[in-house]
Amino acid sequence: MPAPNAVILLSGGMDSATAAAQARADGFVLHALTVRYGQRHAVELDAARRVARSLGVADHRVVNVDLTAIGGSALTDTIEVPLDRAVDAMGQDIPVTYVPARNTIFLSLALGYAEVAGAFDIFIGANALDYSGYPDCRPEYLRAFEQLANLATRAGVAGTGRFRIHAPLLDLTKRQIIERGVALGVDFSLTHTCYAPDESGRACGRCDACQLRLKGFREAGLVDPVAYAGLETRDSGLATRDS
Repeated sequence: MPAPNAVILLSGGMDSATAAAQARADGFVLHALTVRYGQRHAVELDAARRVARSLGVADHRVVNVDLTAIGGSALTDTIEVPLDRAVDAMGQDIPVTYVPARNTIFLSLALGYAEVAGAFDIFIGANALDYSGYPDCRPEYLRAFEQLANLATRAGVAGTGRFRIHAPLLDLTKRQIIERGVALGVDFSLTHTCYAPDESGRACGRCDACQLRLKGFREAGLVDPVAYAGLETRDSGLATRDS
């Protein structure tokens, strides 16, 4: 029996790369979907291509959806990306880097791709533990979308299969995600996490996403392999700013 197909939402970040590697380890043939949505950190698109190649995906599609027409987020509008926030403050409210309905849009695109690819399994690197401020990363949301997928598609209604939304990292800390990725052979040097990279694409080390990533590497006792602007050393993942 041939291996089943799965669609993986691949942003180019460490979470989606690890989720994709998990899907591969689970025996799925990977069909990657990346969305160019007008994000200010569009350098992640190049990272997604690198990760897709490294994982040997069967197909990688990049879909254009201009969410700058809606705005309302620091990632798609003129709102400043928060820098140097205390890690303890993250997740206490919905941050300005939340993109309105982003995961609903992305999962809908993945669902359409899944129907075409003959896949009933969709993987997303959502994480509700270290970044619980995002409402569309909650387990109840993902369960609701799975129900929608089986009500709103020809394949679901015809009963030829049942769509499943997989979020294998949902309850993991960043440290655990990194450890899982290392065990699965993920090359984290290929990934991009930062929301405010410089013109050359180097991570800032100061936005929420960078701080959580660095914290995860530090707690895992590993060195983050990506370059950070203005940060000269990364001792076990803890970056220190140039004086």
